[in-house]
Amino acid sequence: MSIIEIEKIVESLPSEDKLLFSRIFDLHTVIGKLRVPDPLVGWIEECFGSISAVQEQKIVKLTNIVTMEGSLFNALRAKRPLEMRERSELAGLIKGSEGDQFCDPLSRTPEDVFGRIFGKSCITASNVAKYDGFHGMVIFNEHDPLQITEEGISDRIDTALEWAKKAQQIEGECRNFFLMWNCLWRSGASIIHGHMQMTLSSGMHYAKVEALRRASKLYELTYGSNYFDDLYRIHNRLGLGLEVEEVRIIAYLTPIKEREVMIFSKALDRSFKKMLYRVLECFIHKMGVESFNVAIYMPPIGIEKDQDWVGFPTVARVVDRGDTSNKTCDIGAMELYASSVISTDPYIVASALKSSLSSINP
Repeated sequence: MSIIEIEKIVESLPSEDKLLFSRIFDLHTVIGKLRVPDPLVGWIEECFGSISAVQEQKIVKLTNIVTMEGSLFNALRAKRPLEMRERSELAGLIKGSEGDQFCDPLSRTPEDVFGRIFGKSCITASNVAKYDGFHGMVIFNEHDPLQITEEGISDRIDTALEWAKKAQQIEGECRNFFLMWNCLWRSGASIIHGHMQMTLSSGMHYAKVEALRRASKLYELTYGSNYFDDLYRIHNRLGLGLEVEEVRIIAYLTPIKEREVMIFSKALDRSFKKMLYRVLECFIHKMGVESFNVAIYMPPIGIEKDQDWVGFPTVARVVDRGDTSNKTCDIGAMELYASSVISTDPYIVASALKSSLSSINP
């Protein structure tokens, strides 16, 4: 299956699933046409295989009408296979950066007012240039951010949560926890050494998290069902979702950029952390991803139940940020102000995920 054939795939669904798809997604396809001048023929054939391949190009335009996230898929780009790249040069760059300030965090990074949290594979630090009142870092003992283990991922998330609990003891109104991982410079990381960042804020959550919460609540009021359950269900029906150990994983139909995967769980528990690790392992070792972003958000911490957040799961979003040697930024005006332009077929991503996660034993 291919995203370029999504119309046929949706049409083949049972009527109730087609209705569910239309509640969440708007689908539109167009054909882009062009003429090729003779001097350009050789270059076109070398790059795209034939003139006919570019003369008429099918473009799939998908919009999540609940969250208003949109993606554009071009047949020329979406059919490309996964590309595995040699990492020898990248490995050398990572090795050559050893000795930075994160290699000696106790003396070369500040600590929070409540001190540091020590994990088995990491240590916390306070961010020098904060973008919220509580803004810290989990610095990995391992310098190379691409050298990951299940135990390491779990330990670093646990350490970040422990940091949040300490912060909340000082400011009880702070309860919105946000954890992110910018891996290498393509993702926005200013330091190569492996590290995550976390914040704990009061009041309204960050704008995009709050927008998702409000959109999901409006969906529930309109249709009487949970948005996240329905989002997983339609992805599963389309062959883009799987569930392992009660954790749901989808190759998202309207990704913000390449290979975006979403993970849903009832809690930030062992299974969630395990699946996040397995997704990242698939990204790095099966899909050849070098640089990525991870974001984790969840209902407010430190209270038993907040009615505004009932039905909102723990969510992780993982996205590929591209070849570390590429000088062209992967995000431009289209992504900032219109819809995301996507090169990778979600069906290729789903296939890689299913292959990697099918061997998991509880």
